[in-house]
Amino acid sequence: MSRHQDEEDERYYVIEEKGGGVGSFLLGAAIGAGIALLLAPQSGADTRRDLKRKARQMSDAAKDAADELSDTVVDRYEKAKRTVGVKFDSARQAIDLKKHQATEAIRAGREAAAQAREELEARLAVTKAAYQAGAEVARPPRRSAANPPVPRDAEPGDPQAG
Repeated sequence: MSRHQDEEDERYYVIEEKGGGVGSFLLGAAIGAGIALLLAPQSGADTRRDLKRKARQMSDAAKDAADELSDTVVDRYEKAKRTVGVKFDSARQAIDLKKHQATEAIRAGREAAAQAREELEARLAVTKAAYQAGAEVARPPRRSAANPPVPRDAEPGDPQAG
C-alpha cells in the first residue's frame, strides 16, 4: 500500500466547542451570588448593609474610573487641539511667507521687465538713428532739373559732363 492510500483510510474526528461568552459568565455570577446569599452565615440586615456598602464602593469606583477616563479624553482632546492649532498656525505662516515671496517676485519681475523695455527702446532708438544716418549717406544726392545727373561713361571735360 502506498502512503496516499494509508491517508485515505484514516478516520478524522472533528470536535466542536462553543465559546462561553459574556452571557454565560453573567448567568454563572448571578447564580453564584444567589447561592452565596442563601448560605451566608450572617443575618439579612448585615447582608443588606454589606451589599449596600459594596454597591457604594462599586459606584464610587465606577465614578472614579469615569472621571479618569473623562480627564484622559479631555487631555487628549486638548493636546490634539493644540497640535492642530500649532500646525495650522505654521501652515498659515508658510502660506503668508510664500505669498510675500510671490508678491516680491512679481514686483521684481515687473521692475526688470520695465528696465529691459527702457533699455530695448533706447537701443532701438540708437539703432534707428544709425540706420537713418547710414541711409542718408548711402542715398545719392537729389538733382534738380537744372543740374542733370552725369552719365557714368562720360569723361571729365565733356560737354555732357556738366
